[in-house]
Amino acid sequence: MTRLNWGMIGGGEGSQIGPAHRLGAGLDGAFAFTAGALDHRPEAGREYGRRLGLAADRAYGDWREMLEGERGRDDRIDLVTVATPNATHFEITKAFLEAGFNVLCEKPMTMTVEEGEEIVRLARKTGNICAVNYGYTGYSLVRHMKAMVARGDLGKIRLVKAEFAHGHHADAEAADNPRVRWRYDPAQAGVSAQFADCGIHALHMASFVTGQEVERLSADTVSCIESRQLEDDAMVNFRMSGGAVGRLWTSSIAIGRQHGLTLQVFGEKGGLRWSQEQPNQLHWMPLNGRLETIERGESNLSPEADRTSRVTIGHAEGMPLAFANIYKDLAEAITARKDGRSMDLAADLYPRAEDGLRSMAAVFAVAESGKANGKWLDARPPMFR
Repeated sequence: MTRLNWGMIGGGEGSQIGPAHRLGAGLDGAFAFTAGALDHRPEAGREYGRRLGLAADRAYGDWREMLEGERGRDDRIDLVTVATPNATHFEITKAFLEAGFNVLCEKPMTMTVEEGEEIVRLARKTGNICAVNYGYTGYSLVRHMKAMVARGDLGKIRLVKAEFAHGHHADAEAADNPRVRWRYDPAQAGVSAQFADCGIHALHMASFVTGQEVERLSADTVSCIESRQLEDDAMVNFRMSGGAVGRLWTSSIAIGRQHGLTLQVFGEKGGLRWSQEQPNQLHWMPLNGRLETIERGESNLSPEADRTSRVTIGHAEGMPLAFANIYKDLAEAITARKDGRSMDLAADLYPRAEDGLRSMAAVFAVAESGKANGKWLDARPPMFR
């Protein structure tokens, strides 16, 4: 197998997200890490890139240098990951798409709905892949949930309950810590803090599993630590395109919660429950039946689950392996295009630019609804109405 060339912008030394991407991209041997602009400090980025094994001429000082350096190469990168601060995502993603590169962008894809619509139009015009890293959708049993819903095991979906609540910003004494403060500063974070950071993961997962899009929502947002300008807790009610009712709670002040991403889906014929902190188990309750525990790696699961289960049953799989499944999808998509063939349908699950756009529209709707005492608003971006 010929490996695809992969590059990364951001994710430098000390980064929270960089190692997960490098582990994920390299796990299957489909991508070779060949180029990077890893730090906002040019020399630090070049030095770290060389330590990670990049050739000196492909350890770049910044993303513009990387774009120019890769643009004319015969062995140019096949995919670039954008893992920089949020406010830079739009500019970098747009530039690489325009230059003919495939892009995987960290969430949020953009800072405004208008920017998101521009990226969607550009990806459609160029035909290049623009994926967004809602990495938790890479978990094997999340994909099995999606397959169970799609094949009708639950019947018509009635209710979705999503949560992403943690307590890591609950200490009011730490409110001025720079690593925390920027998240609640509109000048740096935009119109939303906790919902834009964590809530959109839960909202996207609700859509991913059910196959329904969020159409309308009503939000109650609050800053429980009064010095914060943006919300640290939100409760969102929503209605979906297929008729499902949705409830979402997201919080950063829920002391005792660690990660807190959970999803429950209830249909006419049964219900499902999954938690990111126990990703190897999916709980399934058929109507008038008995509670069952589906184990990741057991036999006779869906092709989507089998394809993304990597270690034997009973051994834990974690976030980097979920990221690896997104990269595995993208490798299949890129290789299929190169080979002029249709891609494996079980791999056609990576989140698109359209998902990033819908999330940004929901962020603005939540912020506006929260200020309007929970007024119901259209959560769709204008181009999808």
